[in-house]
Amino acid sequence: MTSTQRRSVKAPAVRLEEIVRAARDLFAEQGVRATTFQHVADRVGVTRGLVYHYVGDMGTLVDRVLDSYVEDFVADLRRWDAARQPGDIDGAVVDYVALLRRHVPTSHAGAAPVLDDAALSVRFVDAAVEALVDTLETTTIPAYAARHTIEIAHVRTTFVVLTHGLIALLRTRPETDDDVLVTIVRQTLRLAPTTPAAA
Repeated sequence: MTSTQRRSVKAPAVRLEEIVRAARDLFAEQGVRATTFQHVADRVGVTRGLVYHYVGDMGTLVDRVLDSYVEDFVADLRRWDAARQPGDIDGAVVDYVALLRRHVPTSHAGAAPVLDDAALSVRFVDAAVEALVDTLETTTIPAYAARHTIEIAHVRTTFVVLTHGLIALLRTRPETDDDVLVTIVRQTLRLAPTTPAAA
């Protein structure tokens, strides 16, 4: 092995990340069904056998890509939660709607995966909703409850239904105005009005 070859050897975690990133890019460009291991290998600049070595089969690669999308979605939600101003409920809801728009799969380019397989799309949405609500239960919901009375019963279930509903609406009617989405969130969660006293 030459010194050049030794320098090009990458740590397994780095190589796996490159493979997943390449697959994400290819899925966005040409769809999941049209992407092969050879396409991924060519994009990374490795052999197809090395891609097989790292992920085993296309199903596992798709799972890793979907997991990476969910991880990005949750990381964005955590940034949203950290940036919220206590008491600014309206601002938080507006920013949450913008966050959903960035991550919901539609035919438009963006951070969201464009999945050309209905079953994969459902798997992504289901996993994303569970991860988002898990995060909300440990961040935003307790912070809100510390300042306001939660006016809804079955809090987790309500958030699951609301999040699924918003995602479905954004996927089927992406032109829906943000003001409509904000109103739906406020009404469903029976959020306290933003007033100087609430801040």
